Amino acid sequence: MINFNVTHESDEARVGKLKLKHGMIDTPSFMTIGTYGSVKSLTNQELIDSGVQIILCNAYHLMLRPDRSIIKKSGGLHKFINWDKPILTDSGGYQVFSLSNHTKVSRKGVEFKSPINGDKIFLSPQKSIETQLDLGSDIMMVFDECTPYPSSKYDTEKSMELSLYWAELSNQTNNNAAPLFGIVQGGMYKDLREISLKELMKNNFDGYALGGLSVGEPKNIRNEIIEHMAPKLPKEKPRYLMGVGKPLDILYAVEKGIDMFDCVIPTRNARNGQLFTKHGVLNIRNQKYISDLERIDSSCGCFTCKNYSRAYIRHLDKCNDILAARLMTIHNVYFYQEFMENIREAIKQNKLNKLINNIETIYLNI
Repeated sequence: MINFNVTHESDEARVGKLKLKHGMIDTPSFMTIGTYGSVKSLTNQELIDSGVQIILCNAYHLMLRPDRSIIKKSGGLHKFINWDKPILTDSGGYQVFSLSNHTKVSRKGVEFKSPINGDKIFLSPQKSIETQLDLGSDIMMVFDECTPYPSSKYDTEKSMELSLYWAELSNQTNNNAAPLFGIVQGGMYKDLREISLKELMKNNFDGYALGGLSVGEPKNIRNEIIEHMAPKLPKEKPRYLMGVGKPLDILYAVEKGIDMFDCVIPTRNARNGQLFTKHGVLNIRNQKYISDLERIDSSCGCFTCKNYSRAYIRHLDKCNDILAARLMTIHNVYFYQEFMENIREAIKQNKLNKLINNIETIYLNI
Protein backbone atom coordinates (compact mmCIF):
# COMPACT_ATOMS: atom_id res chain seq x y z
CA MET A 1 0.00 0.00 0.00
CA ILE A 2 3.00 2.27 0.39
CA ASN A 3 6.26 2.19 -1.50
CA PHE A 4 9.05 4.70 -1.01
CA ASN A 5 12.18 4.89 -3.14
CA VAL A 6 15.00 7.40 -2.86
CA THR A 7 16.14 8.25 -6.38
CA HIS A 8 18.78 10.92 -5.73
CA GLU A 9 20.91 11.93 -2.76
CA SER A 10 23.10 14.93 -2.05
CA ASP A 11 24.70 14.59 1.38
CA GLU A 12 21.70 14.12 3.72
CA ALA A 13 19.18 15.66 1.31
CA ARG A 14 17.25 13.30 -0.93
CA VAL A 15 14.72 13.08 -3.75
CA GLY A 16 12.24 10.26 -3.77
CA LYS A 17 9.03 8.74 -5.09
CA LEU A 18 6.28 7.84 -2.63
CA LYS A 19 3.68 5.51 -4.15
CA LEU A 20 0.31 5.52 -2.40
CA LYS A 21 -3.10 4.02 -3.10
CA HIS A 22 -4.32 7.11 -4.95
CA GLY A 23 -1.13 8.01 -6.78
CA MET A 24 2.53 8.94 -6.65
CA ILE A 25 4.03 11.99 -4.98
CA ASP A 26 7.48 13.43 -5.51
CA THR A 27 9.55 14.16 -2.42
CA PRO A 28 10.56 16.48 -0.88
CA SER A 29 6.86 17.32 -0.92
CA PHE A 30 4.74 20.12 0.52
CA MET A 31 1.22 19.05 1.45
CA THR A 32 -1.39 21.75 0.96
CA ILE A 33 -3.81 22.04 3.89
CA GLY A 34 -7.42 21.07 3.25
CA THR A 35 -8.58 20.78 6.85
CA TYR A 36 -12.28 20.19 6.23
CA GLY A 37 -11.82 18.44 2.91
CA SER A 38 -11.15 21.55 0.86
CA VAL A 39 -8.37 24.08 0.38
CA LYS A 40 -10.30 27.21 1.25
CA SER A 41 -11.84 28.88 -1.83
CA LEU A 42 -10.11 26.65 -4.41
CA THR A 43 -11.55 23.95 -6.64
CA ASN A 44 -9.78 20.63 -7.06
CA GLN A 45 -8.93 21.50 -10.65
CA GLU A 46 -7.22 24.68 -9.48
CA LEU A 47 -5.16 22.59 -7.05
CA ILE A 48 -4.14 20.21 -9.83
CA ASP A 49 -3.29 23.13 -12.14
CA SER A 50 -1.10 24.49 -9.34
CA GLY A 51 0.86 21.25 -9.14
CA VAL A 52 -0.62 19.86 -5.92
CA GLN A 53 -0.05 16.12 -5.59
CA ILE A 54 -1.34 15.50 -2.05
CA ILE A 55 -3.51 17.36 0.45
CA LEU A 56 -3.75 17.12 4.23
CA CYS A 57 -7.15 16.81 5.87
CA ASN A 58 -7.93 16.59 9.56
CA ALA A 59 -9.68 13.64 11.16
CA TYR A 60 -10.60 15.67 14.26
CA HIS A 61 -12.48 18.33 12.31
CA LEU A 62 -14.14 15.88 9.93
CA MET A 63 -15.23 13.73 12.87
CA LEU A 64 -17.06 16.75 14.32
CA ARG A 65 -18.55 17.79 11.01
CA PRO A 66 -19.97 16.54 8.79
CA ASP A 67 -19.40 13.32 10.86
CA ARG A 68 -17.34 10.36 9.76
CA SER A 69 -20.48 8.24 9.16
CA ILE A 70 -21.61 10.57 6.39
CA ILE A 71 -18.22 10.42 4.72
CA LYS A 72 -18.08 6.64 5.06
CA LYS A 73 -21.57 6.39 3.53
CA SER A 74 -20.37 8.42 0.54
CA GLY A 75 -17.60 5.91 -0.11
CA GLY A 76 -14.79 7.64 1.75
CA LEU A 77 -13.23 11.07 1.78
CA HIS A 78 -11.85 10.89 -1.75
CA LYS A 79 -15.32 10.41 -3.21
CA PHE A 80 -16.96 12.81 -0.77
CA ILE A 81 -14.69 15.68 -1.88
CA ASN A 82 -14.14 14.39 -5.46
CA TRP A 83 -10.35 14.25 -5.07
CA ASP A 84 -8.65 11.25 -6.69
CA LYS A 85 -5.11 12.01 -5.53
CA PRO A 86 -3.48 11.11 -2.19
CA ILE A 87 -4.74 12.40 1.16
CA LEU A 88 -2.88 12.39 4.48
CA THR A 89 -5.05 12.78 7.56
CA ASP A 90 -3.81 14.21 10.82
CA SER A 91 -5.03 12.31 13.88
CA GLY A 92 -6.44 15.26 15.81
CA GLY A 93 -3.93 15.30 18.65
CA TYR A 94 -2.66 18.79 17.87
CA GLN A 95 -6.17 20.16 17.40
CA VAL A 96 -7.28 18.86 20.80
CA PHE A 97 -4.21 20.58 22.22
CA SER A 98 -4.74 23.90 20.44
CA LEU A 99 -8.48 24.36 19.99
CA SER A 100 -10.39 22.63 22.75
CA ASN A 101 -11.43 24.03 26.12
CA HIS A 102 -11.55 22.12 29.42
CA THR A 103 -9.52 19.19 28.10
CA LYS A 104 -9.14 16.15 30.36
CA VAL A 105 -6.33 13.78 29.42
CA SER A 106 -6.04 10.18 30.59
CA ARG A 107 -4.32 7.04 29.34
CA LYS A 108 -7.55 6.14 27.58
CA GLY A 109 -7.71 9.35 25.58
CA VAL A 110 -8.93 12.93 25.74
CA GLU A 111 -12.26 14.30 26.90
CA PHE A 112 -13.09 17.80 25.69
CA LYS A 113 -15.91 20.11 24.80
CA SER A 114 -16.74 20.49 21.13
CA PRO A 115 -15.69 23.92 19.83
CA ILE A 116 -18.80 23.80 17.64
CA ASN A 117 -21.63 23.27 20.14
CA GLY A 118 -20.04 22.53 23.51
CA ASP A 119 -20.98 18.85 23.52
CA LYS A 120 -18.77 16.54 25.57
CA ILE A 121 -16.59 14.43 23.25
CA PHE A 122 -14.14 11.65 23.99
CA LEU A 123 -11.36 10.98 21.49
CA SER A 124 -9.16 7.94 21.99
CA PRO A 125 -6.34 6.51 19.86
CA GLN A 126 -8.74 3.78 18.75
CA LYS A 127 -11.42 6.26 17.72
CA SER A 128 -8.91 8.43 15.88
CA ILE A 129 -7.67 5.48 13.82
CA GLU A 130 -11.19 4.17 13.22
CA THR A 131 -12.16 7.61 11.96
CA GLN A 132 -9.18 7.76 9.62
CA LEU A 133 -9.96 4.28 8.31
CA ASP A 134 -13.53 5.38 7.60
CA LEU A 135 -12.13 8.38 5.74
CA GLY A 136 -9.99 6.09 3.58
CA SER A 137 -6.76 8.02 4.07
CA ASP A 138 -3.70 7.21 2.00
CA ILE A 139 -1.56 8.00 5.06
CA MET A 140 -2.86 8.04 8.63
CA MET A 141 -1.13 9.52 11.68
CA VAL A 142 -1.04 7.99 15.15
CA PHE A 143 -2.91 9.80 17.90
CA ASP A 144 -0.45 11.71 20.06
CA GLU A 145 -0.22 14.44 22.68
CA CYS A 146 1.43 17.68 21.61
CA THR A 147 3.69 19.01 24.38
CA PRO A 148 3.46 22.80 24.85
CA TYR A 149 6.52 25.03 24.96
CA PRO A 150 8.03 25.60 27.41
CA SER A 151 7.60 22.40 29.43
CA SER A 152 9.78 20.86 32.12
CA LYS A 153 11.67 17.71 31.28
CA TYR A 154 9.51 15.79 33.75
CA ASP A 155 6.26 16.93 32.11
CA THR A 156 7.71 16.39 28.63
CA GLU A 157 8.78 12.85 29.48
CA LYS A 158 5.35 11.98 30.87
CA SER A 159 3.70 13.37 27.75
CA MET A 160 6.12 11.47 25.52
CA GLU A 161 5.40 8.21 27.36
CA LEU A 162 1.66 8.78 26.91
CA SER A 163 2.17 9.41 23.19
CA LEU A 164 4.15 6.18 22.91
CA TYR A 165 1.34 4.26 24.60
CA TRP A 166 -1.19 5.85 22.27
CA ALA A 167 1.02 5.05 19.28
CA GLU A 168 0.94 1.38 20.32
CA LEU A 169 -2.85 1.47 20.60
CA SER A 170 -3.08 3.24 17.24
CA ASN A 171 -0.95 0.56 15.62
CA GLN A 172 -3.00 -2.25 17.15
CA THR A 173 -6.26 -0.67 16.00
CA ASN A 174 -4.96 -0.21 12.48
CA ASN A 175 -3.65 -3.79 12.29
CA ASN A 176 -1.89 -3.06 8.97
CA ALA A 177 -5.15 -1.99 7.33
CA ALA A 178 -3.69 1.26 5.97
CA PRO A 179 -0.35 3.12 5.93
CA LEU A 180 0.31 4.62 9.37
CA PHE A 181 3.05 7.03 10.43
CA GLY A 182 4.49 7.27 13.93
CA ILE A 183 5.14 10.67 15.50
CA VAL A 184 8.34 11.35 17.43
CA GLN A 185 7.72 13.50 20.51
CA GLY A 186 9.98 14.60 23.35
CA GLY A 187 9.75 18.37 23.19
CA MET A 188 13.07 20.22 23.10
CA TYR A 189 15.00 17.42 24.83
CA LYS A 190 17.22 15.48 22.44
CA ASP A 191 17.56 12.43 24.67
CA LEU A 192 13.76 12.14 25.01
CA ARG A 193 13.41 12.46 21.25
CA GLU A 194 15.85 9.58 20.81
CA ILE A 195 13.93 7.42 23.27
CA SER A 196 10.66 8.22 21.50
CA LEU A 197 12.08 7.21 18.12
CA LYS A 198 13.65 4.02 19.46
CA GLU A 199 10.34 2.89 20.95
CA LEU A 200 8.30 3.87 17.88
CA MET A 201 10.57 1.87 15.60
CA LYS A 202 9.53 -1.31 17.43
CA ASN A 203 6.14 -0.93 15.72
CA ASN A 204 7.69 -0.69 12.24
CA PHE A 205 5.52 2.22 11.12
CA ASP A 206 5.27 3.06 7.41
CA GLY A 207 6.86 6.46 8.00
CA TYR A 208 8.06 8.67 10.83
CA ALA A 209 7.21 12.27 11.67
CA LEU A 210 8.79 14.85 13.93
CA GLY A 211 5.89 16.36 15.89
CA GLY A 212 5.63 18.86 18.71
CA LEU A 213 7.54 21.60 16.87
CA SER A 214 6.34 25.04 15.78
CA VAL A 215 4.60 25.38 19.15
CA GLY A 216 6.29 28.64 20.13
CA GLU A 217 9.88 27.52 20.58
CA PRO A 218 12.75 29.69 19.27
CA LYS A 219 13.77 28.88 15.72
CA ASN A 220 17.34 27.98 16.71
CA ILE A 221 16.10 25.36 19.18
CA ARG A 222 13.74 23.88 16.61
CA ASN A 223 16.55 23.69 14.05
CA GLU A 224 18.78 21.94 16.60
CA ILE A 225 16.12 19.28 17.17
CA ILE A 226 15.64 18.78 13.42
CA GLU A 227 19.38 18.62 12.77
CA HIS A 228 19.82 16.09 15.58
CA MET A 229 16.85 13.87 14.82
CA ALA A 230 16.25 13.93 11.05
CA PRO A 231 19.30 11.79 10.16
CA LYS A 232 18.31 9.27 12.85
CA LEU A 233 14.91 8.59 11.27
CA PRO A 234 14.88 5.35 9.25
CA LYS A 235 16.42 6.00 5.85
CA GLU A 236 14.13 3.57 4.06
CA LYS A 237 10.95 5.29 5.30
CA PRO A 238 9.46 8.71 4.51
CA ARG A 239 10.43 11.44 6.99
CA TYR A 240 7.81 14.06 7.79
CA LEU A 241 8.28 17.38 9.61
CA MET A 242 4.88 18.48 10.87
CA GLY A 243 3.70 22.09 10.79
CA VAL A 244 6.85 23.79 9.48
CA GLY A 245 6.39 25.81 6.31
CA LYS A 246 8.47 28.95 5.83
CA PRO A 247 10.64 28.62 2.71
CA LEU A 248 13.99 28.81 4.46
CA ASP A 249 12.87 26.48 7.26
CA ILE A 250 11.84 23.94 4.63
CA LEU A 251 15.24 24.19 2.95
CA TYR A 252 17.14 23.73 6.19
CA ALA A 253 15.07 20.63 6.98
CA VAL A 254 15.46 19.19 3.47
CA GLU A 255 19.21 19.63 3.89
CA LYS A 256 18.98 17.32 6.92
CA GLY A 257 16.98 14.65 5.12
CA ILE A 258 13.29 15.55 5.62
CA ASP A 259 10.92 14.42 2.84
CA MET A 260 7.47 15.80 3.69
CA PHE A 261 6.07 19.08 5.00
CA ASP A 262 2.74 20.76 5.74
CA CYS A 263 1.74 24.18 6.99
CA VAL A 264 -1.13 26.67 6.81
CA ILE A 265 1.23 29.51 5.89
CA PRO A 266 0.70 29.57 2.08
CA THR A 267 -3.10 29.62 2.25
CA ARG A 268 -3.62 31.58 5.47
CA ASN A 269 -1.12 34.25 4.49
CA ALA A 270 -2.72 34.55 1.07
CA ARG A 271 -6.08 35.36 2.61
CA ASN A 272 -4.31 38.12 4.55
CA GLY A 273 -2.68 39.62 1.49
CA GLN A 274 0.82 38.21 1.94
CA LEU A 275 2.17 36.73 -1.26
CA PHE A 276 5.34 34.70 -1.73
CA THR A 277 7.50 35.62 -4.71
CA LYS A 278 11.00 34.93 -5.98
CA HIS A 279 11.94 38.33 -4.58
CA GLY A 280 10.43 37.96 -1.11
CA VAL A 281 7.02 38.47 0.50
CA LEU A 282 4.76 41.03 -1.13
CA ASN A 283 2.00 42.56 1.01
CA ILE A 284 -0.69 43.48 -1.50
CA ARG A 285 -2.40 45.75 1.03
CA ASN A 286 0.46 48.24 0.96
CA GLN A 287 -0.46 51.62 -0.51
CA LYS A 288 2.29 51.43 -3.15
CA TYR A 289 0.40 48.75 -5.06
CA ILE A 290 -2.75 50.82 -5.59
CA SER A 291 -1.75 51.65 -9.18
CA ASP A 292 0.86 48.94 -9.80
CA LEU A 293 -0.08 47.18 -13.02
CA GLU A 294 2.70 44.59 -12.79
CA ARG A 295 1.96 40.95 -12.02
CA ILE A 296 2.52 39.62 -8.49
CA ASP A 297 5.62 37.89 -9.86
CA SER A 298 6.53 38.40 -13.51
CA SER A 299 8.28 35.01 -13.71
CA CYS A 300 5.42 33.05 -12.12
CA GLY A 301 3.31 30.74 -14.28
CA CYS A 302 0.21 30.58 -12.07
CA PHE A 303 -3.27 31.52 -13.31
CA THR A 304 -3.27 34.69 -11.20
CA CYS A 305 0.04 36.00 -12.50
CA LYS A 306 -0.90 35.20 -16.08
CA ASN A 307 -4.10 37.23 -15.92
CA TYR A 308 -4.20 39.93 -13.22
CA SER A 309 -2.23 42.90 -11.93
CA ARG A 310 -1.24 43.80 -8.40
CA ALA A 311 -3.50 46.85 -8.59
CA TYR A 312 -6.54 44.76 -9.51
CA ILE A 313 -5.94 42.19 -6.80
CA ARG A 314 -5.41 44.98 -4.24
CA HIS A 315 -8.67 46.56 -5.42
CA LEU A 316 -10.54 43.28 -4.94
CA ASP A 317 -9.01 42.82 -1.51
CA LYS A 318 -9.97 46.34 -0.40
CA CYS A 319 -13.52 45.64 -1.57
CA ASN A 320 -13.59 42.41 0.46
CA ASP A 321 -14.28 40.48 -2.72
CA ILE A 322 -13.77 36.76 -2.22
CA LEU A 323 -12.11 36.62 -5.64
CA ALA A 324 -9.08 38.33 -4.09
CA ALA A 325 -8.63 35.48 -1.61
CA ARG A 326 -9.05 32.94 -4.39
CA LEU A 327 -6.52 34.55 -6.70
CA MET A 328 -3.96 35.08 -3.95
CA THR A 329 -4.37 31.52 -2.67
CA ILE A 330 -3.86 30.15 -6.18
CA HIS A 331 -0.62 32.10 -6.40
CA ASN A 332 0.80 30.99 -3.04
CA VAL A 333 -0.16 27.34 -3.58
CA TYR A 334 1.52 27.42 -6.99
CA PHE A 335 4.59 29.15 -5.54
CA TYR A 336 5.09 26.43 -2.93
CA GLN A 337 4.72 23.58 -5.42
CA GLU A 338 7.18 25.23 -7.80
CA PHE A 339 9.50 25.90 -4.85
CA MET A 340 9.51 22.19 -3.97
CA GLU A 341 10.19 21.28 -7.59
CA ASN A 342 13.16 23.67 -7.57
CA ILE A 343 14.43 21.99 -4.40
CA ARG A 344 14.16 18.54 -5.97
CA GLU A 345 16.02 19.73 -9.06
CA ALA A 346 18.73 21.38 -6.93
CA ILE A 347 19.31 18.11 -5.07
CA LYS A 348 19.55 16.19 -8.34
CA GLN A 349 22.19 18.64 -9.59
CA ASN A 350 24.04 18.81 -6.23
CA LYS A 351 23.24 22.52 -6.04
CA LEU A 352 21.15 22.63 -2.86
CA ASN A 353 23.69 24.82 -1.03
CA LYS A 354 23.51 27.37 -3.84
CA LEU A 355 19.71 27.42 -3.58
CA ILE A 356 19.88 27.83 0.19
CA ASN A 357 22.27 30.77 -0.18
CA ASN A 358 19.95 32.42 -2.70
CA ILE A 359 16.85 31.97 -0.53
CA GLU A 360 18.71 33.20 2.56
CA THR A 361 19.24 36.56 0.88
CA ILE A 362 15.49 36.83 0.27
CA TYR A 363 13.74 35.12 3.19
CA LEU A 364 16.21 35.19 6.09
CA ASN A 365 14.15 37.58 8.20
CA ILE A 366 10.71 35.99 7.92
